[in-house]
Amino acid sequence: MKKGEVTAYLSLVFILLLSFIGGIMEAASVQMAKSYRRADVNRAMESVFAEYQKELLEEYDVFALDGSYETGNYSEQNIEKRKEFYGASDMEHMVKRIEFLTDNGAKAFYEQVAAYMRHKYGVDALKDKTGITDVWKNQQDQAQEYQKDELKKQQDLEALLQENEGALPEKDNPIAHVEQLKKSSFLELVMPKNKKVSEKTIDGETVLSVRNRNQGYGDFSDVSEEYGTLTTLLFGEYLLKHFDCAAGEPGDGALDYELEYILEGKESDRENLEAVAKKLLLLRFVPNYAHLQKSGAKKAEAEAMALALCSILAVPAITEAAAQVILLVWAFGESVMDIRSLLNGSRVPLVKSEESWQLSLAGLLKLGESEDLNDGKDIKNGLPYEEYLRMLLFLEKKETAGIRTLDMIEQNLRMEHGLSFFHADYCISKIEVTTTCHLRRGITYRFQTYFGYN
Repeated sequence: MKKGEVTAYLSLVFILLLSFIGGIMEAASVQMAKSYRRADVNRAMESVFAEYQKELLEEYDVFALDGSYETGNYSEQNIEKRKEFYGASDMEHMVKRIEFLTDNGAKAFYEQVAAYMRHKYGVDALKDKTGITDVWKNQQDQAQEYQKDELKKQQDLEALLQENEGALPEKDNPIAHVEQLKKSSFLELVMPKNKKVSEKTIDGETVLSVRNRNQGYGDFSDVSEEYGTLTTLLFGEYLLKHFDCAAGEPGDGALDYELEYILEGKESDRENLEAVAKKLLLLRFVPNYAHLQKSGAKKAEAEAMALALCSILAVPAITEAAAQVILLVWAFGESVMDIRSLLNGSRVPLVKSEESWQLSLAGLLKLGESEDLNDGKDIKNGLPYEEYLRMLLFLEKKETAGIRTLDMIEQNLRMEHGLSFFHADYCISKIEVTTTCHLRRGITYRFQTYFGYN
């Protein structure tokens, strides 16, 4: 190779090497610019979400960004301006997906609560209860069956009486007495004598669960978790620790019976407590009636009373049917006593024994009368009112319980903290933003940034 050719070859190699080095430097520079832009947006996003709603966290251990910024008027522009304030300016941002606490049956709220409870108490705290959740479900199913059975037995007795053109006497008749009790105020019947029913109410037309709610968009299933038995139990434990109920002392919130509201969603404490008491009546009726059916002594008492009531008719079939109905109304009366005990702060066992049984057949005839001063027993190995509420909360639909819980949170933050602007459906839990930025020489860079309170 001649000298001139060598020089030309080396020159070309040198030029190619310079171009290669220049290309690498340019690519590195572009990548660095991209990294800076990503860092700017990440920093801005974290700064924006660091402005979480303080009272919501302090009172209820839940993180959320108030999208209205204490104005009561939600707008995505509010978030855009705050990101620009924190350094994500000179870029185009578009929200790809966003989730509020209230979306999808308050799923984001439910997930946060479960995560908080796992972190604070650990999964072992409630593992001992996972084994009895099937018992709770079974008891609920049995209660519905017993309702049908009770109605059928009463109808059978009435049919036999009509067929024989007879009637049971009114005096000393527990069947007639309980029928009258069922027509009176149920709440007055089960309320302990030393307790007054709260008369607090809320405006049922403006609560979160009823009004049209602000909704997010986009699918967050990739960062969400499925509900399970343990998650549901953790949520119930959270409710028991953060909200008041009828067996406790009155609070300063919008309602005194907050857990009862979460279960029933009615406007007044009175309505909510009565509805919960009726649910408890059904749950307690099942084991009480089962105990009567197994107790030879109590069945003999019921048969003796039925015989006395039907002595004039002298029809064995009527006597037998009357004995069965007496057992049913006796179980009803015992269940009333159980609820009194629970509301009075006493404990009631899931399954009754001869020793824990409260109401005699003679006492059933005085139930609800002026001489009825019995507020029930406190059984050492029994369960308090809150544990029975835990059962009902577990059986409640998750979406319903979640939204009603946010009802209470919203009402309480407005009343106790003066946060009249607060709307739970403006509280952002997760967001993903698509950002487009223009680098030098016409280079455009587009990327996604996700942030969520998990």
